[in-house]
Amino acid sequence: MDVLFLVSRTESAPLLAGLLRACERRRVSCRCFFTGPAAQLPCDPKIEAVLHACPDSVVCEYSWERYGKGPCPIALGSQTDNSAMAADARHVVSL
Repeated sequence: MDVLFLVSRTESAPLLAGLLRACERRRVSCRCFFTGPAAQLPCDPKIEAVLHACPDSVVCEYSWERYGKGPCPIALGSQTDNSAMAADARHVVSL
């Protein structure tokens, strides 16, 4: 994987959407790990529309329990998943 987006702030949604579209255009492999309040972002229609650019993205299950609503649209995981994804990434971008 080329880029891991570590997303912890909801204010990052517009920037994340643009970066995911850019990755898709350039065919850059990427994934996202959502934690903290940003766990709710996969339900945001603008993020959901571009999240297909980074399959296998994960939401921290504890953050989802606190900030999410209803069923989670992507996989639930842990900080261990975050660590594994970071180890596999060439670049980590924290938003």
